[in-house]
Amino acid sequence: VQLQASGGGLVQAGGSLRLSCTASGSGFTINVMGWYRQAPGKQREEVAIIGYGGRPDYVDSVKGRFTISRDVAKKTVYLQMNNLKPEDTGVYYCRLATINPTADYWGEGTQVTVSS
Repeated sequence: VQLQASGGGLVQAGGSLRLSCTASGSGFTINVMGWYRQAPGKQREEVAIIGYGGRPDYVDSVKGRFTISRDVAKKTVYLQMNNLKPEDTGVYYCRLATINPTADYWGEGTQVTVSS
């Protein structure tokens, strides 16, 4: 299984970006898909995840601005990011946790830069 993320870029504060991440391969059941980010000099943090039942969860700092969604048939997770702030800058990684079999996969990351 490999994860391919896209959609990062440079945007001014207040702008929007949409990230997408698609999993290749077959023979697994999607459990959790999510987005994490790592800012320079900081630890990686969870931004948004969507669980098996489809319920999303967000870190407080992005609530009301970011929306996570997924297309299970396409094995793709999206992150719509609106009203971006400079503190949203970082490398965004997608994650896929599967069951049957149980496994955890990470994408290579996509850079998001928000200028003030």
